[in-house]
Amino acid sequence: MNGKVLILVYLLIIFSSAMAVCYGQVPAVNDYAAGLATKLEPDKKVVYKIVKGRELRLHLFTPDSFRKGERRPCFIAFHGGGWVNGEPRRFYPIVYEFVKRGMIGISAEYRFRDSAEGTTVFDCVRDGRSVVRYVRQHAKELGVDPRQIIVSGGSAGAHIAAGTALFDTVNEVTDAMDISAMPNVLVLYYPVIDTSPEGYGANKIGEQWRKLSPLHNIKEGLPPTLLFHGTSDKVTPFKGAKNFKDAMIKAGNKCNLILKEGGIHGYMMFEKNYFEEAISQTITFLESCGITLNR
Repeated sequence: MNGKVLILVYLLIIFSSAMAVCYGQVPAVNDYAAGLATKLEPDKKVVYKIVKGRELRLHLFTPDSFRKGERRPCFIAFHGGGWVNGEPRRFYPIVYEFVKRGMIGISAEYRFRDSAEGTTVFDCVRDGRSVVRYVRQHAKELGVDPRQIIVSGGSAGAHIAAGTALFDTVNEVTDAMDISAMPNVLVLYYPVIDTSPEGYGANKIGEQWRKLSPLHNIKEGLPPTLLFHGTSDKVTPFKGAKNFKDAMIKAGNKCNLILKEGGIHGYMMFEKNYFEEAISQTITFLESCGITLNR
């Protein structure tokens, strides 16, 4: 192999790696959140639902200052992974930031889209709504204030989070339907927010994509919502986040969009300064919504 060919191969490898990072296929070389996650473990894991013999669990963190009988705000998160992979540990670092500030923290498991198992994105959404109902139903034993439940997530996990507020007709038949799945606040990090062919997910959801598109299901009376999105996101286009924010405001809902110029998909997970900035901005928003935090 001559020198020119070697150089060409080398450049192709670099280009492919860079594209994989930008398109969310692999983590960036610097993955600040991943490093933090290796050092964190939940206080316990609680089964919230059993489906076809499989236990789905809440990875629960409790603040050191918590005392039995107290009721604290609760920060629930769903990890990303295109509805087909990922793990709750990915969001341990974000959850733990709010545990340090006095909240009960939860990173939740959910089923993945799997044609062999017969599970779809609708099942992912059903699990998300089941989580909120379980936490609200068991608020006393979990130490949660049911009036201060924040639901969050990243990428496809943020789509599941949005679904707890938006997709009223997508429910598990075993859920206690008299208990609301509506969160008190939504915090959506680099979300799948438009599942049309112009956004992300239409090919995974199929012909019924509109039923699971947050952008296409906005109504009045939704909880205050904060979105984070990079303008150079090639996975979940920034346009969808901008359109969602505008439609939320038009419907009379409180909605803030924090954009990161040049930010790629999941940008705040890769760099310490972006991570800390996003946490600070989230805290400010939560306090503006009347959520109680310890600074």
